[in-house]
Amino acid sequence: MFTQQKMMMAKSKNILIGCTGSVAAIKLPNIISELKSKDPSVNIRVVLTSKALQFVSKEDIAAEVFLDEHEWTMWKKRGDPVLHIDLVKWADIFVIAPLDANTLGKISSGICDNLLTCVARAWDLEKPLVFCPAMNTKMFLHPITRKQIEELKDYGYIEIRPISKTLMCGDTGMGAMAEYTTVVDITFAHLNSVKFERQ
Repeated sequence: MFTQQKMMMAKSKNILIGCTGSVAAIKLPNIISELKSKDPSVNIRVVLTSKALQFVSKEDIAAEVFLDEHEWTMWKKRGDPVLHIDLVKWADIFVIAPLDANTLGKISSGICDNLLTCVARAWDLEKPLVFCPAMNTKMFLHPITRKQIEELKDYGYIEIRPISKTLMCGDTGMGAMAEYTTVVDITFAHLNSVKFERQ
């Protein structure tokens, strides 16, 4: 019979992925597939912003998907579950891939006007949060972007730096989301380095 400690160790790990409105959202199915390939036991849930739906369909995502509307379909009265809080409690790690310029600005400013930013605002700083900036080169190189990224890193959040390549707009330069394999490798590196005591 398992001891309580062994049972805790045997529990599958929970990965929450946030996906925002960047063309790099098309890589989301690859990220999920690679995560499952490396560890079939992981549990994955996904939060999509409304703009992410411009690039990826929830039907193409092999995981449970949550949208802004689900925040209010679950909560009707005092005492009902609050989705963004439940997701924070459930997750062992929060990976925002891609993180577009708009959502970066919101999170760094404490704005929480959709499900994803509410999760970020309520995030438990004892657990890792990994973010993958993805935007046009001119947006990435703007001084405010570096300031906002540094603010997130000051909280202990982990940046996966973008890469330089030819972007969807035709420009070539820094700002493309890191390769999905890199995102997965760094996710597991941080997921495996912390102790999990779920609420």
